[in-house]
Amino acid sequence: MAKGKSFSEIIKGDQPVLVDFYATWCGPCKMMQPILTETAGKVGDKAKIIKIDIDKNPMAASRFQVKSVPTLVLFQNGKIVWRQSGVVPAKQLVEVINKQAMAKQG
Repeated sequence: MAKGKSFSEIIKGDQPVLVDFYATWCGPCKMMQPILTETAGKVGDKAKIIKIDIDKNPMAASRFQVKSVPTLVLFQNGKIVWRQSGVVPAKQLVEVINKQAMAKQG
């Protein structure tokens, strides 16, 4: 996560922020790491991608009603614009982020 900025400040930005709510003990969460790396490489600076460990940040998990992990949530201007639980392929994540980035410009 960006130093000096709180989670609330990061998700309030104009730039889409993909948040991966995960747990270290979660098998599917481990599968998401290379997918997120691939996604980051494809979207570049169109979006930020951050990870939130639900065991270390239970308040954030509760606030956004994260019931299972991994749960991916895309924020823009502090609002949830997309969310999905489970392993999501990089292709789908890239499409969702690109669509949101295009909507921002439009």
